[in-house]
Amino acid sequence: MKKDTPTPGVAKADKAEAKLVYRVDEVAKISGLESDLIDAWEQEYPFLNAGRTGGGRKFYRRKDIEIILRIKELTASKKLTAAGIRRQIEEEFGLVPPTPVHPEKLRKALYNVRDELREIASGLDRKAKKK
Repeated sequence: MKKDTPTPGVAKADKAEAKLVYRVDEVAKISGLESDLIDAWEQEYPFLNAGRTGGGRKFYRRKDIEIILRIKELTASKKLTAAGIRRQIEEEFGLVPPTPVHPEKLRKALYNVRDELREIASGLDRKAKKK
């Protein structure tokens, strides 16, 4: 019986599970991609967000690496456009793009919160004066 050889992408993904966060150069090495391409994909795909350290260095989570590897796979197949890849990733990883809220609706909600906070503050002031 022939022994199965590990798939390069899977072996790299297994190594990726050893840490919680990775620097961009580590992600580039794991994925076999240039860091410039990963940066470009961040611009193209809004769900791919590198975090930043206090010093401004980028870092990625394991899930980001899984997404990057999947984007690489989908891109290599050349069956989908960038928009198709975006929808596929969103579906596979359960990423739902935020629904835009109309500014007037948001403004009204903020005014309501402000008014409620003012009522709470005035209630607290009244209780403080009674003591």
